[in-house]
Order: sequence, then C-alpha cells, then structure tokens
Amino acid sequence: MTPVPEPPVLRVDLHDVTRVGNKFARLESMRLAGLPVPPLYCLPAEAFDLVVGKVRDGLPAVPPLGDAGAVKAWGEAATAEVARLAVPGELADAALAAFDEVIGPDGLAAVRACVVPAAGLTGEDDAADPFAGMSDSFLYVPRRDLLTRIVDCWASAYKPEAVLYRLRAGADPTATRVAVGVQLMVPGTRSFVAFSRDPRDGSARHVIAAALGIGEGVVQEKADVDHFFVSHATGEVTERTVRKNRMVGPPGEDGSGELALLVVPDELAGKPVLDRERISRIVEALTRIERHFGCPQDVEGTFTEDGRLYVVQARPMAEPPEERPRTRQVLWSNHNITESYPGVSGALTYSLARDFYRWIFTDLYRRMGVSERSLRRDRHHLERMVGMVDGRVFYRLDAWYALHGRLPVFEFVRGWWEHSMGLADDPRSVPPRPGWPLRALRIAPGYLRRALRHPRDVREFLTWWDRTAATAHERIDHAEPAELVAFYRRLWAQVAVRWGVTLTNSVFSMTVAGTLDRLLRRWAGQDGRALMLGLLSGGPDNRSLAALRSAIALAELVGANGPARERVLAAERPEDARRAWEELVEGRYGSAIAGAAAAHLRRYGDRAAGDLKLEEPTPRQRPWMVLDMVRPFVRQGLTVAASRAEELRVRREAERELRERCPGLLRRTALRLLAAAMRGLVKAREDTRFCRTELYGLSRGVLFRLGAELAKAGHLDRADDVIDLTVQEVLGAFEGTLPGADLRPLAAHRRKEREFNETLPAPPSRLLTGEGLARDVGARRTEPREQEGDPRLLRGLASSAGLVRARAKVVPHPSIPPEACQDRILIARETDPGWLFLMSAARGLVVERGTLLSHTAITGRLLGVPTVVAVAGATTRIPDGALIELDGAAGTVRVLDEAPEEGEG
Repeated sequence: MTPVPEPPVLRVDLHDVTRVGNKFARLESMRLAGLPVPPLYCLPAEAFDLVVGKVRDGLPAVPPLGDAGAVKAWGEAATAEVARLAVPGELADAALAAFDEVIGPDGLAAVRACVVPAAGLTGEDDAADPFAGMSDSFLYVPRRDLLTRIVDCWASAYKPEAVLYRLRAGADPTATRVAVGVQLMVPGTRSFVAFSRDPRDGSARHVIAAALGIGEGVVQEKADVDHFFVSHATGEVTERTVRKNRMVGPPGEDGSGELALLVVPDELAGKPVLDRERISRIVEALTRIERHFGCPQDVEGTFTEDGRLYVVQARPMAEPPEERPRTRQVLWSNHNITESYPGVSGALTYSLARDFYRWIFTDLYRRMGVSERSLRRDRHHLERMVGMVDGRVFYRLDAWYALHGRLPVFEFVRGWWEHSMGLADDPRSVPPRPGWPLRALRIAPGYLRRALRHPRDVREFLTWWDRTAATAHERIDHAEPAELVAFYRRLWAQVAVRWGVTLTNSVFSMTVAGTLDRLLRRWAGQDGRALMLGLLSGGPDNRSLAALRSAIALAELVGANGPARERVLAAERPEDARRAWEELVEGRYGSAIAGAAAAHLRRYGDRAAGDLKLEEPTPRQRPWMVLDMVRPFVRQGLTVAASRAEELRVRREAERELRERCPGLLRRTALRLLAAAMRGLVKAREDTRFCRTELYGLSRGVLFRLGAELAKAGHLDRADDVIDLTVQEVLGAFEGTLPGADLRPLAAHRRKEREFNETLPAPPSRLLTGEGLARDVGARRTEPREQEGDPRLLRGLASSAGLVRARAKVVPHPSIPPEACQDRILIARETDPGWLFLMSAARGLVVERGTLLSHTAITGRLLGVPTVVAVAGATTRIPDGALIELDGAAGTVRVLDEAPEEGEG
C-alpha cells in the first residue's frame, strides 16, 4: 500500500509555538529532554485557518462584554457552526496516517485543543497568562472517531466561556486560532495534578493532588482526592488522605464516549493513592520540569498499572490575581496557644502574655547564639509575636518565621514546629534563609555543648524558681503598693534573663523526638510512632503529675473516712463546697486530712483550668475549688499506687513490642537511650510549665492587689475591673507614667468590647488578614476543609495508644464538675494543665488542637488514657452523648451511635 503523502500543513516543527501553541511545544521540549512524555503529533493552526477560516470570516460581530446573555448565545451559535464542518480529504488522510504511525491503528489517543498566540492574545499555557482549561480535550479516542474529535477541538475555540474569557482579557474572540494535538493515550490507574510550589502562596513546598483512575477525576473534582505536601527544604511529606469511594475510568460500552464514574474497590478505598516511592518520583519530575522551564510548574501525570510514570501536560503556575488595593497578607494561628489562653481573654491577660513571649524568646535566641545586633534589628517582631483576633490570643506567624529563621538549628526542627503551630496540613511557610547549612555546621559544637549542659541548666533554673516562689505569696498578701510594684519589676527582670532555658528544652525535645521517630519508623516499621508513645510512658514524675497525685492522695484520705467522704460527695454547690472545705482544714475529719488539704493548696493552689488567664480564679483565691478536683477520685476509688501501676504497664508493653520488632541489640539500645532522653526532656517541660503556672499565679496576686488599691482610691469601680487594663497601665498608675488618673472609662469600654467578643463564634485556628486588619470582620479565614469520605470517621494525630468505646462528653469549657467526664471520652477544642482533673476522670481524650508533644498528648500518655489530638471539628461533628470508638494508636475516632443514652441530653 502506497503511503499517503503528508500535506504541507502537517510538516511542522513542534517547537514552533506560533503554529502548535505552548501546550504541545512544551510537551515536545520535555520529551526531547528525556522526560516521560507520551508521543504525539499536531495539526497546527494553519489547519484551523484552512477549514474554519470561511466560517470565522462570516461570523457576526461579538456582542459587548456587558451583555452576558448575548455573548453566550453568540458562542453557542459559533460553536455549532464549526461543529458542522468536516476535515477535508488530504488533511484527513494525513491525520489518520499519522495516527497509525504514532498511536497505532488499534490504539487510543488523547485529542486536545490549544489556542496559539494571536494578536491581542498570549496563547494558552503562556507564562504570562496560563489561560488553563479553556480548550476541550477528548480521551480514549479510537481511530474511527479521530476526525470528529479534531472538529470538536476546533469548535471549542468559540464555546461561550472561552469567548467570555477573551473578552475580559481585552482580546478579540474571532482572532482565535487553535492547534490540535494527538497524543498516545496512557491507561493510567493513579493520576495526579502536582505543583512545584504551593499554589496558594508560592511557598517552598510541592503540592500533589492524586486520585485513583485517570486524571480527569482530579481535574474535574469527580474523584475522591488525597493531598500530599512535600517540603523543598527537608523532603518531609505531609499527607491529607480521605477514604476513596469514587474514581474516573475509561468510557463505558454505551458508545457515548463519556468517562465512567466508578466505585473504588474496597481493598484500595482506605489506602493513600500514592506511596512514598511514587511521591518521590513525582517530586523528581517536578523539579526537573521547573528547572527545564525556569519557573514554577503545574503538571498533570499518571501512573500505569505496571508502575510507569508519564507526564501528560505541564504549564506555568498561575499567579494569584492582584488585589486592589494591594495589601500584604498576614497569617495568624492559635492552633496550640489555646491550650494556654482558651476563649476570649481580657487586656490584662493579653498584655502579660505579650510581655512573656517577648522576654522569654529574647532570652532563648541569646542562649542559642543569635547576636545582639540581630535582636535589635528584630525588635519589632519580638513586640508582635502574639496579637488579638476577636478578643482571642493568636500567634502572628510572619514574626515567628522571621525570628526563628535566625536560628540555624531551626531547619532541623521546622517540621515539628510547623506541626505544633497547625501548619502541617495547610502550610504557609517561608523558604529557609540562604546558607543555613553552613551556619548550622558552624554552630554545631556550641549546640552540642548546650545540650550536654542542659540538664544542669534546668536544675539551676528550678532551684532559682523554688527559692523565689517559696514565700512570695505571703509577701504579696502583706506588701504596700510600692513594694508590690517593685517586687513585680524585679521578678520579671529575672524572668527575662532566666526563662529561656525552658524554651531551649523545647528545641532539644523536637530534635530528639524527630530522631527517635525517624529511627523507629526505619527499624521498627511504619507505625513506629505508636510504639514511641508507649516508650515515653512511665517517665520520672513531673510537677504537673505531682499536682494530680497530690489530689488523688487527698481523695484516698477522704475516701477512707466515712463522714468526710459523705460530706465531700454531697458538697457540689459552691456554697456547700466552701463550708465543706472549711470543715476539712479546721480538722473536723482528722488532722491527716486537714494537713493534706492545706499542703495541697499551699503547693498547688495556682493550678486550675485556664490558669494562665488572669481573669480565671484558682484555688489560691477560692480554696474550695480543690473539692471539685478530688470528688471524682473519691467516687472512683482511685489510688496513687494504681495510677503508677498503669503507667508502668503501658511502658512494659512498649518494651516487649520493641524487643519483638527490633531484635538487633545495638539498634534497640540506641532507641532506648533516645527514649530515656526524651522522657527526661518531657519531665523538664512539664516541670517548667508548672513553674509558669506559679509565675502567673504570683503576677495575678500582685495585679489584683493593685486593682483593689485602684478601686479603693476611686480610679476603678471595683477591683475586678483590673482584668480590662494592661499590665503597664496598672503599674503606671502607681509609677506616675500613666497619662491621666481615672481608669474607669477605659476599663468600661474594654469590658463592653470583651463581652461582645464572647458572643461571637470562635474564629478558626488559622486565618489570613490584610496587614493591620486583624479585627476586620471580613478577614479571609483558612480553616482546613472537613474531611471527605465517611462522616462518622474522624482522623487526628495518634498520641496515646489504646482502644476504648464510651459515650462522648463534649466540654466547651472546663467549668463543669470532673465527675461529668467519668467513664466518658472527653471531647474538647483544646486543653491546658488545668484540665488535668477532667482528663484523669475520662476514659479517653479527643481534642481539636494539639501535637505529639502538646499537653494533652503528654498527659494522655502519663495517665495511660487513649488520646487523639488535632481532630478537626471534633466538638461539632461528635454529638454530646454519642457512643464512639477511640483508637489512640491509629489516631481515629468513629461515631457508632449518635443517639445519647436515655435520660441524657
């Protein structure tokens, strides 16, 4: 058979953008560069001119942009007119002959249109204007349908949305010219769209959206999609996966050519679309393509059944549209600061928090080798590490990145830090500072010296603090105002140069935890993190846990004394609790109970729910609150010995599992040494957190005494109004630095604003605002989307292993009595150390915030209570009283029955 001669119109250099368009020129460029691009050929724009030219010349004038209805009608009519055309003989023969050569007579093709550059139009997939999605594509096209699909591609030049796009771009739709590419159809089974930079803000991470089946399932959002975030700096992968129910496959047998929507097989539904090896290959291809074209890329590709990767399209990433007026965007997060400052805070609490962060982080940076010159340059960032949004304390993350970026060691712990700030699944990161590896190498010896000296530094810090706090409350109770102000100034001057050791502990903790996590995954299997939770249990007692055990010990004494037990259990109302407490400490039920109650109050009186919020009372002000803490322990009959035994049981189970899964003695020894170091660091963290509670307790005592003096002098209506003043305003009233003397109008204004904020719904954990507009009700919020898939299954971060089924207790505020959580799974937005008594009464813990090293996670492990943190929407998606199953090792919460038990509501 004599070959059909190729007409001149098909003799085209595929690099000639003016003839084939950016889309196909880029594919050919990648193919010649050795990238895995399926073979293709093109019908250039001259073919469009040849066939469509006469129709185009006869089209009426395009209606004006303002008349959308007329524009739509014009596009529909023009599309229909072109669709009636046919590919003429010689061109048709050449197109079919090329199909046989490139695709194969029995093969299938992807037939795609691409608008080529023309007067007033840059062309599809151009770096200046990607113009994506405006031209049609047809998949799984057999030879018999090729010519029809070529005409359909030509007709898509005039589809209404494409016409409207060009009008808005100021281009003439009738000047459009279309090339058609015919590419070998790859039978993909796992497909993806990948970006070499985060498409939301251009930050340095690869973002991959992947689905089972073919790529249209991702592009058209018809399939259930997994997301993967890969850090440029570290290669760390963050997954956000869903249960897969839907996928897109080849057309069915009905002859319509429509792609089929398929049900995902059960064996694939719960697995990530991509494993680490496939992710690595996508990242390698993305990096090569970005370097090849010199700008960030948006790439489509697929994996075939045999595991081969193919790139089927690449275009420059679209720039986000400019906003006018153009404002710099600021990212805020309260992902873990709500452990310390839940809900709305007053001005006194906020101003103290702002001072605390500024001073202790300044001390941290000095200790880690940041120069005084850098600290002076970054003073404005230190002043704005936290801010207020709707009356709630938030981190301002651009300040944190700028400051932490001064630490060369930051890049080693960035992943853990970003997770703790709630940025792991939806990050707005900044690239590392240039040259950080060299700086890190230079400071490595000093870092090691600090790490070796760290235990001694912690001991010295605790010794100083215990000496400072030993008699401070007595001095505060009897001091004159001038003495109170002087004491407060001296105390915080010492905090500013000593408290940084508590933060160096966090740096070392993240370093050790990251190393232990990686080695466990490598040596003990992919689920090594669950094993890590057990190995961290049973560590040395810390001060937070000692507070709990002190309450348990008091409950043991009360429970063993019949009259005392009956009195405490009956005293649930505040006035009854107050009288019962007075009876206990007066010795009515014996000197042992009286002594234990007084000792607990003296040592742990500053510990309560929300104890860093100065407006919240603690047992130091209301001693009878202690009875609310011990009452559930009395009912449960809990003992200190049983608490210790449960911790040791969890630890023994983890050690046994470690021996089974990591038989090598040297490796097992290394893991045990790291776990031991981590337990020591966790103890230091909780010890110093308790010191922070006491620091805030002392500050509360001073500031409320000064508030009482201001009220006595007539500068406030009542002493409690001090919560709506800043620390500097309170001190300034006594130091002569306050402009004016009457603080009543200022406090009243702020109280009104605070009460209004308490009526507003809580903002999401992350939000974007224009600079200086943090209070703007129109702030653009960025809460992660709810998980797709099974609405009864919630996922979070596995934090303390164990499987438990129980009724849920949704706790919006820790003011409820602890026995309300008894035999329940506690559900909360966040917790702080003051929740410890609620948590210890519960059978499981689920919180919306938190990380592996957050207070909830650490407490869950210490108590041996199954725990899952970072469960998005838990308090709204889990009904109060619902029967749920909590798997602390898998990080899942499943709602089994939404109906509460009879009598609950």
